[in-house]
Amino acid sequence: MSRTNFDTLLEAGCHFGHLKRKWNPAMAPYIFMERNGIHIIDLHKTVAKIDEAAEALKQIAKSGKKVLFVATKKQAKQVVADKATSVNMPYVIERWPGGMLTNFPTIRKAVKKMATIDKLTSDGTFSNLSKREILQISRQRAKLEKNLGSIADLTRLPSALFVIDVMKENIAVREANRLGIPVFAVVDTNSDPSNVDFVIPANDDATKSIEVILDACCAAMAEGLEERKAEKVDMEAAGEAPATKGKKKSAKARLDKAEEEAINAAKAAAFLKEDEEA
Repeated sequence: MSRTNFDTLLEAGCHFGHLKRKWNPAMAPYIFMERNGIHIIDLHKTVAKIDEAAEALKQIAKSGKKVLFVATKKQAKQVVADKATSVNMPYVIERWPGGMLTNFPTIRKAVKKMATIDKLTSDGTFSNLSKREILQISRQRAKLEKNLGSIADLTRLPSALFVIDVMKENIAVREANRLGIPVFAVVDTNSDPSNVDFVIPANDDATKSIEVILDACCAAMAEGLEERKAEKVDMEAAGEAPATKGKKKSAKARLDKAEEEAINAAKAAAFLKEDEEA
């Protein structure tokens, strides 16, 4: 069963490539013809490649692993955010933070900083700070949220990258290649497909084109997640569910209230100091 069809892709304008003079010869196998100086992509090949990519993405989702969606160009931002959220996957639509994959522990630290700020807010430590300090921390929280909020749940390196426009996101692709993370990408006629594991030849500049491709891929991922859920239920029904260990009382819960407040205040002070040094 095909995930999409020729007519749907044609309607969305997936067949429009770039000007002939801007082409990358490595894309020749995916080009059908040239019309009015513009390359036309062979949509029969696009349909086959979407099916291939969707099947691989379905297996990744079924195994409970994460796929990181990357699209910082204006036309793709909102579509990617919506589709990735629908299948509960992380995404980057602002600036790609250099070293996000190759220097993952540092990025995790920044994400943890967000969690620390949230904790300070919830445990009442904020009420002991001055207005200026609260403003400083709040601004920093907003900045972190904008750049890293969408990857807050990414506790380990993703199992795959889904990229819109490999030329614009070349740093992300290079980092994934270096770490051996498979790359799925919508590749236009002006791009080099050699660094991409699953090439989807299509127009990467039109929102409609991007949306149609993501629809097919995310539907496959949603299926994978459903199958995973069904298997879990079957396992539990068969009595194979792992026994839950009794939760140990955390050391913090045993701390005296006054002592806890003092620790939180010290944390806030250290946090501000670190911020000023940075």
